[in-house]
Amino acid sequence: MKNQTPDFQQVFGQFLPMAQQFQSQLQEQMQHMFDPNGQLGQQLGQLGKLTAIESPLNNPAMTALQPFIQSTLNAFQHAFSQVSVHSVGQLQAEYATEFSALMSSAFAALPNMGDETEGQVSLGQWIEGDKRFSSKDWHDHGPYEMTAALYALNAKYTRKVLQLIPQDVRERKQVEYAVEQMVSAMSPSNFFATNPEAQKKLLETKGESLKSAMENLMADIQKGKISQTDEDAFEVGKNVATTPGNVVFENQYFQLIQYTPTTETVGQIPILFVPPCINKYYILDLQPNNSLVAYVVSQGHTLFLVSWKNPQAEDAHFTWDGYVEEGVITAIRNVREISKQPKINTLGFCVGGTLLATALTTLAGRGEDWINSVTFLTTLLEFTDTGALGVFVTEEQVKAREESIGQGGLMPGKDLAGAFSSLRPTDLIWNYVVNNYLKGEKPPAFDLLYWNGDSTNLPGPMFVWYLRNTYLENRLATPGDATVCGQPVDLGLVEAPVYCLATREDHIVPWTSAYQTSHLVNGDVRFVLGASGHIAGVINPAEKNKRNFWVSESGLPESPDDWFAKAKEVPGSWWNDWSLWLEDKKGKEVKAPAKPGNAKYKAIEPAPGRYVKQKA
Repeated sequence: MKNQTPDFQQVFGQFLPMAQQFQSQLQEQMQHMFDPNGQLGQQLGQLGKLTAIESPLNNPAMTALQPFIQSTLNAFQHAFSQVSVHSVGQLQAEYATEFSALMSSAFAALPNMGDETEGQVSLGQWIEGDKRFSSKDWHDHGPYEMTAALYALNAKYTRKVLQLIPQDVRERKQVEYAVEQMVSAMSPSNFFATNPEAQKKLLETKGESLKSAMENLMADIQKGKISQTDEDAFEVGKNVATTPGNVVFENQYFQLIQYTPTTETVGQIPILFVPPCINKYYILDLQPNNSLVAYVVSQGHTLFLVSWKNPQAEDAHFTWDGYVEEGVITAIRNVREISKQPKINTLGFCVGGTLLATALTTLAGRGEDWINSVTFLTTLLEFTDTGALGVFVTEEQVKAREESIGQGGLMPGKDLAGAFSSLRPTDLIWNYVVNNYLKGEKPPAFDLLYWNGDSTNLPGPMFVWYLRNTYLENRLATPGDATVCGQPVDLGLVEAPVYCLATREDHIVPWTSAYQTSHLVNGDVRFVLGASGHIAGVINPAEKNKRNFWVSESGLPESPDDWFAKAKEVPGSWWNDWSLWLEDKKGKEVKAPAKPGNAKYKAIEPAPGRYVKQKA
């Protein structure tokens, strides 16, 4: 029998007593670990005992977590077995010195100490720069400031313990991820009893903040997620995803949007966007002033876009082959028929780029020459270094998913969104826990976070194929190792010109991994490295002229570091560079079409269409 979909309320009901027990155990381990009279080396292995929680994991939600928990425990055991005893002793001595200095700071903070404490570092300096403790309330009351400073010291040395694990230990990232969850969760700002801001607000509002906090909590339990923005402030098609256009085709996988031209003439060769199916497409069309969609249209391109359906129970059998054949390849065929062009330009973003790449190699294997150019935005095709997301993909975890949803079922969008948020737990989880549930505040309206919370489900068969063939076994990079739609995957068959964008601070698609695409395809490649991260680095409007990017005219060496050493930094947005690259690939100028589609592909409904509005 397949595992049932995890239930948020069941998890929440069991998590509270587990969290209390976990907190107590973690505090005990921290005291032992950094006790100057103890043996830190002996205590490292005790981290595994943190999971000796007696609360039963007796519901589907917690059962689903067990492969991840067990995998993490195994990672702890192996990673810490590689730590040098000598380096442990040095770290222990450093901690003892800093702990003594912290106690001196606490002593200096006492009233009427006079000249005896002159020159001592203040308690406030121990937590300087941490926005969780930036409020004056933390510094006006000694006990709260001391609690925060002690937490900061312990957090610092907990992270330093991780630095003792050799870089080549495979489990290091998994251990770092797990420890970061612990460290973030234990901040005194997360608990009412140790948060002076929340206590002050309770008194100032005469209890109203507590009432609001409970209302926020109950509302989020009903939603099954922590609210990060005011979701009532946005509506798809009204104040996000507003670029005019029409749906001209739809099937069970996607709707095809053709955008209305804004120039009198357009290039004869259209371009097709393939966004990720893990999120909704309108990150590319968030607001008029930062819309890549609107920008491309303004540059005289006829733009089509794939708007993926948000899978429901009836779609739980969809496969990766289905997304390629009925999704990407069908969209390419439709655009060719509407435009009457034998070849089109294409763009894939993130997982959309991976889908596009496997579609292109499938077409090439069939002898179909349909592609004029390819743009990959922050796309992984070579999965040796998978960045932060690699912590979620182990053999045990993939097997568990294959057994539960591999033959049919859904990977809930809320689970995916939670996984992404956990990569930055302080900013994307605990920040909202504190504001929503301790202070009783409503989250502000923020379009990016609205999009981030508008999650999508994934069909189980498609999802587990993706995990095993990419993150786990890296099969796309070796010709013939994977098969898609009956064709061996060989990225070397992609011979069209390629524009490959990576972003320097991307924690989801490391730029050094995205660079490998340059050596997997056979088309002429222009590799560009943008500033910032996975989203902000891509959505960098040209007219704002912010940030910068790097280019090199010295070829594409094997090593990405060698490429960067010769790269030139260019101020402004990569959009300008890409627009110049794409200009001669849009063909001759023709009169902009007066109507969307053609006799076969008639307008079905205005953009953004129905599919993007469907909730997970």
